[in-house]
Amino acid sequence: MPTRERLSAAGGLVLRALFAALAAVRRPRPIHPRGVALVGTATWIGASQSGIRWVDDPPPSPQQVTARISRSAGFPAPLPDVIGLALRFRTDEGPADLELASTGAGVPGRFALLLHGSPSRAHLGTLLPYTGDRGPVLLAARTVTPTDLPTALPALGARLRQEPWRLRLFVATPRGAWHPFADLELRSAGRPSDTADRVDAGRRLLPGARMPRWVRALRQPSYDAVQRDR
Repeated sequence: MPTRERLSAAGGLVLRALFAALAAVRRPRPIHPRGVALVGTATWIGASQSGIRWVDDPPPSPQQVTARISRSAGFPAPLPDVIGLALRFRTDEGPADLELASTGAGVPGRFALLLHGSPSRAHLGTLLPYTGDRGPVLLAARTVTPTDLPTALPALGARLRQEPWRLRLFVATPRGAWHPFADLELRSAGRPSDTADRVDAGRRLLPGARMPRWVRALRQPSYDAVQRDR
């Protein structure tokens, strides 16, 4: 086993133990404990050449999306937190999940989690790469409008019942420039966020995407332990 995979496997076991301990005292979610459930659509704005079929081949009509926006540690507003956006797309090949968190946009910041208050100001990225036919890529989303979303989740849910949250989806190589490929429009679903199924980007991959072995070894043990416990 290559050194990177061995280190990732060891890190995955550590994360699994940590998440299991958190889950024992913080149910039903050890992180991202509270959120706002969202529904909407994704509309492609042009073809791309990322090597991932879901990104590169625009569907003929908008894809239906369910989502959940949350604060990772659950710090009370107005304190900043890591913003998380979990998305499930209804594709012709079945449901596909995408998990984004507030990161930097440049290098090396796109590989680090960053604290934010308002989701409007956050660059939401995958942090770890997918692999496509052309090599590793990252995905991200950035707010288009509104530019002043509230920090507190109840206020955020109320705002998104009144107007949609519009974001643009981007793709990039690990060190390359970001290229737009689709637009998201999300609104409050008007129901508790924790009634929805949990997304798992490692188990429900985007069509044409693969997860590198070292990424799967790092992330999947903790996901499996927490979701099986639930």
